[in-house]
Amino acid sequence: MKLAPFYVLVSLLSLSSAVVRYDNYTLYKLSPKTSDDLKLLQNLQRSKEYKLDFWRDPDRVGVPISVLVSPEEKYNFENIISKSNVEFQVLNSNIQEQIDKESRVNKLPSIQQSNLTWDRYYDLEHINNWLKKLAKDHPGKVTLIKGGISFEKRDILGVKVSFGKQKGRRSVWLDSLIHAREWISGSTTTFILNEILHSKEPAITAMAESYDWYIFPAINPDGFVYSHTEDRLWRKTRSDYGTGCKGTDANRNWGYKWNELGASNNPCDRLYAGPYAFSEIETKSLSEYMSKVANKILLYISFHSYGQYILLPYGHTRDHLDNYDGAYKLAKRAAKSLAVRYGTKYRVGTIAEEMGFITGSSLDWYKKNHQIPFAYIYELRDQDTFKLPEDQIIPNCLEVLDSLVTLLKGADTLYKNY
Repeated sequence: MKLAPFYVLVSLLSLSSAVVRYDNYTLYKLSPKTSDDLKLLQNLQRSKEYKLDFWRDPDRVGVPISVLVSPEEKYNFENIISKSNVEFQVLNSNIQEQIDKESRVNKLPSIQQSNLTWDRYYDLEHINNWLKKLAKDHPGKVTLIKGGISFEKRDILGVKVSFGKQKGRRSVWLDSLIHAREWISGSTTTFILNEILHSKEPAITAMAESYDWYIFPAINPDGFVYSHTEDRLWRKTRSDYGTGCKGTDANRNWGYKWNELGASNNPCDRLYAGPYAFSEIETKSLSEYMSKVANKILLYISFHSYGQYILLPYGHTRDHLDNYDGAYKLAKRAAKSLAVRYGTKYRVGTIAEEMGFITGSSLDWYKKNHQIPFAYIYELRDQDTFKLPEDQIIPNCLEVLDSLVTLLKGADTLYKNY
């Protein structure tokens, strides 16, 4: 009997009221060494016989990928991989155990709902309450802003932080959680925001006070809520087009080279680009807000996980376009700074070079449409999974903050020659 693809099964489960569980689902790390290895993995990913969740697309020889496999398919999967001599290892034999540990740390008393400590992952309510408290505690410096709205009528909340009104002042834009299950990305933006406001380190305070900041921790609020309440591995939005499968990959829905490469027309696929560009109210409304302030933005960063990359535009070509040379050199310096504290290594390159051909991303749209001088995606820790253990949250955030200081130190100088 042929089994439904993984993404169909999970999408159908998500339509019910039951919480999706992943008991005895195994996470594998696969290392394609040859073109034949890569072709096999690509065929498995496209196959309708197996329910496999590829956490990264197999696009290059020598680049490991992680795949989540149900207990029903474990024997078949290992048999196929072993016969083909594809190198693999088991990263986690029961992913639900790790999900359960995360769930426990989110059960906090109401008194703590407006405080973040970055030793655990927080849900949307906690994050939004904290943003509101910051605006209340720092009047005139922190302004609560609504960057857009979601399909389920949630506000896309963020803050603008400003230490002054100097003429010609430039801005920095940070966002995260466009993919709901990438929880470490939201922790990173909130940590940086907290440091901007409270750090006593001279390099950080100088950076903070030199720019206006637009920071949006959760730009896919519906999906993020759903990842906490129903399905920890949910990635997409929660829009409903009556297809039987909900949601669109919000980072394939932007209006530059929409749905040309690295995306899907299948509403049940995790890479579904939507029925048309900006079909998602989240991407449409947020892009409209950003367009109002884009002329002052010096640096744009969208935080994702995982893989440990600093990515530059574009995803449709491996050609080096716009101000690639300067932006690349700056990113290399940032990656070097990031590695100093804990030795964490990040690769630097375009989306197409490092992740394969992908179109419809927010990074490419903002860069192309608004010519933002320096625009990057960070794929955060670690190299095998987006489910980063809680004890790595603060180390991850500290090293990323180090790199941000380096980025902004060099950006002003390079901008004069842009």
